[in-house]
Amino acid sequence: MMNLALEEARGCGDDVPIGCIIVKDGQIIARGANQRERRQDPIGHAELIALRQAAEHLGKWRLDGCIIYCTLEPCPMCAEAILQSRVSEVVFGAYDQMYGAMGSAFNLYVKGRPFPLPEVRGGIMQQECRKLVQDFFKRRRAENEGAPK
Repeated sequence: MMNLALEEARGCGDDVPIGCIIVKDGQIIARGANQRERRQDPIGHAELIALRQAAEHLGKWRLDGCIIYCTLEPCPMCAEAILQSRVSEVVFGAYDQMYGAMGSAFNLYVKGRPFPLPEVRGGIMQQECRKLVQDFFKRRRAENEGAPK
């Protein structure tokens, strides 16, 4: 499934390549790719797009029994949305030391929260997921260095 999330990430174009897949009962029910630049949408994160699709597909906002696969550790906004939607499990690729909210930069999933915490597994295909983001930013820096000042 992480390979499929990576495929979504590779289709992001000018957006930071982050992809997401949501699975229920072994079937893909939603896909998301970062679309902040494309849509000029500050909340156009891959996870939020996929969560909306999954809710629409199931006809309910409670996504219990679902597994979300993300190429990058979710940020605080996405981590909270995942928690609020009652997703059962989160699987992510690369850790995000700057914005990751599942233990890297922050940890929003601490005991005492009013909702059941999903199981979290990080570092799945970490090298591939990290390389995709690093390559994107290398290209972006190279483009900016060549731009007229």
